Amino acid sequence: MNYQHRFRVQAPLQAVADFHSYPDAMAAITPPPIFVQVHQAPPRVADGEAMDFTMWLGPLPLRWRARFEDVSTTGFVDRMVQGPLAAWSHRHSFVPVDDGQTDVVDELAVEVRRHPVWGPVGLGMSLNLPVLFAYRQWQTRRLLERQSQSGQAMTELLQQAGK
Repeated sequence: MNYQHRFRVQAPLQAVADFHSYPDAMAAITPPPIFVQVHQAPPRVADGEAMDFTMWLGPLPLRWRARFEDVSTTGFVDRMVQGPLAAWSHRHSFVPVDDGQTDVVDELAVEVRRHPVWGPVGLGMSLNLPVLFAYRQWQTRRLLERQSQSGQAMTELLQQAGK
């Protein structure tokens, strides 16, 4: 299954790229009732680095390991190397519109595992991608706008948002 989501944020390219370069951003833009518990991650997204985390869907833990690839100022790919799906590749692209606006483009290739438990879980996750990315759009805009208005450090903002 392929999925694409695109939205515009009122922030320059550098601010959008900076926001997404922190692994804590994932937890901050993940909608409830999903809870993300990061076990190991680099301080910033970098080529070849990996992130280990658990996504809790209520009482169901989904352990995941993703590797970062093709990291640049205009995006990166996170690819699942271990987890509940047969395959997951998520390209994050940041496209400058002008000095103060950037389009965020998420492109996913997802393959559901043929398994009596993980198959239905993966199918449910795939079917809920529009809801997940609508929330991510809202939260990304909200956090970048707050950061712009307050001048607060991104790490501090993400820590507060993740609580």
